[in-house]
Order: sequence, then C-alpha cells, then structure tokens
Amino acid sequence: MATRTGVLVVLLLGVTATIATAETLQKFPLLMPHVKPERAETYFCTPIRIDPAQEYYITAFQPNASMETAHHMLLYGCETPGTDEEVWNCGEMALAQPGIKSAPVCATGSQVIYAWAKDAPKLVLPEGVAFKVGGRSPIQYLVLQVHYASVEKFKDGSTDDSGVFLYYTETPQPKSAGVLLMGTGGRINPKSVEYMETACTINEDKILHPFAFRTHTHALGRVVSGYKVTRKGYFDDWELIGKRDPQLPQMFYPVYKDVVLRKGDTVAARCTMESKRDRTTRIGAYNKDEMCNFYIMYWTTSPEPLDQKYCFTPGPPLYHWRDEFYSLPDDASTIPASQGPRGGYHHHHY
Repeated sequence: MATRTGVLVVLLLGVTATIATAETLQKFPLLMPHVKPERAETYFCTPIRIDPAQEYYITAFQPNASMETAHHMLLYGCETPGTDEEVWNCGEMALAQPGIKSAPVCATGSQVIYAWAKDAPKLVLPEGVAFKVGGRSPIQYLVLQVHYASVEKFKDGSTDDSGVFLYYTETPQPKSAGVLLMGTGGRINPKSVEYMETACTINEDKILHPFAFRTHTHALGRVVSGYKVTRKGYFDDWELIGKRDPQLPQMFYPVYKDVVLRKGDTVAARCTMESKRDRTTRIGAYNKDEMCNFYIMYWTTSPEPLDQKYCFTPGPPLYHWRDEFYSLPDDASTIPASQGPRGGYHHHHY
C-alpha cells in the first residue's frame, strides 16, 4: 500500500482481519516511528506515500494510543506532504523541537479523514463506504499528526508509537466517504459563557448522507452541536445532525437522524464554552488554548466527495449565527440527560 517517505522503509502489509462484513480486509500500521517528544505541546507528523498505481479503499480505523500519552491524533490525506522527512514538527502555532525540521502537515491538498482523542474506540464505516486513496485519488499521502500535551512519560527514555491501524481493501466500494471539518477562530472572555459558531452553504452538485459526527474542544467546551439549516421564507428550519458533551470520549458517533445534504443547503455548528478563568482564552494549538470543531463524516455515490473540506468562521466577537439566520434553535446548548450528567446551557436570543 505505501512506503515511508524520506527513509522509504517498507511497512508491514498483509495481516488479515474481518470487520463488519465477510470480506477479508488488510491491515496497515500507520504509527509514529518510536519518537521521543521533549517538550509539552509538541506536534509531530509522520507520512506514508501510497502506491500511485493502485487505488485502495479504507473502511476502518483502529487507534493505537492512550490519552495519557497523546492529547489527540489527526489523520490527513495530502496530495503532497509538508516535507519528505520521516518525522517533523507540524504544529503551526506550537513549539518546535530542536533538531527536527518544521513544516506544515500537507504542502498541497490537505483534508482530514480521521480524528481521535480521549480514548475513543475503533471506527468502522458502514458497509460499502470507504475513503479512496492512492491511484488517481487526490490523496497520494497519508500524514499522521499527534499532539503531545505532556511529555512526562518520556523523561525515562521511553519512546512513542501512537498511531492508527488502517483496514483497507483493493475492491472498489460503491460509496465515497468524506469529512467536512467545521470550526471557528475567536476568543472566550473571562468568567463567561460564549457561543462559538460557524456556518457554510453546500455549493457542489452532490448528494451527501451524513452518518457520523465528532466534537472537539479543550477544557472549556460544554456542548457542541451541528445542524442542517433550510431557509423557508423568513424562517430557518434546523435539523439536528449531532450533539455531544466534548468532555466525553471524542469519537465519531452516529448521527442523530438521517438527513440529506444537497446543493444550496446550509450546515451550522456551535460550541458552547464556559470559562471560569480570570484571563481571556483564544483559539489555538496549546492545551491552555481552546478549539471548536464539529466533524461531519458522510458518504456520497458521486465518484469523489466534496471539494470543500473545511467550514470556518472568525468566531466571537466577529461572527455569530444571529448575524446570518432569522431564527435559532432553542436547544443548541443543551445536552439530553441520556448523554451524561451535564444539563447544558440554554440558548438566549439576542
């Protein structure tokens, strides 16, 4: 399936496993090559190049990590990686470890296809759904990014092989998988509850079927919710895609209900943040900063998923839903009792 760029070490292939269907899949280890992060808040990346003569179809992701070691992991698909090194510093705003090159995750064609945090379990895609990589796909490289919030574990000389096992087949699958990553910039004022909100319109002539969602914040996140929004005259109809307490395992959860996204539809997401801090908290890469992300994983029968991979706004104080929509959902900041002990934060109209 692939080779390590830089040293071009051929990785182990051919381990078989059966997941969800009777089809035999192959298992590929995309792991950190026993790295030793020396500074807290380090971001390391490591790549594999995929065979350009063969298309592969990834149908499941099995994490090989613990939240005691890795704060979170992201798996990117790239046309070209940020560099041809075996490992590099890749946190744009974070500390760079001396002696290791710094570069972006991808040089061209960046898209997120998998994310993990807080001891989330294995993700198996629905039958017939797969991420197409290699061959004529725009994904010619996979790049694993790991954020090490703490390095206490490595002070005794230990190394890390966090990463993900990819389950794949060479058999073409009828449905193409894609991920739309939604998020914001912005800031959270001291001792306040803040809504960090984003929205985008689908502009491509493709029919999308969301089947999973994932939320991600740091410590201040209380509720993250995502919606399909349809304008009906002077009224906006909000259909919930998913909602979660981001302090629970940050896995991909099944969508709340089956919705279909078409050209002209709007998707919107909100992170409800509660700060008891005496300082302003800004969006950033460090654990002391915040993030507001809502991932929509979907399938389409189109040969390729959306060209649009990201949906970001500047966030507060520059962007709010109320600037764009006629009506807002009353429960966007409330978690159902079945999801955990938090009751959530009720929305107030302004």
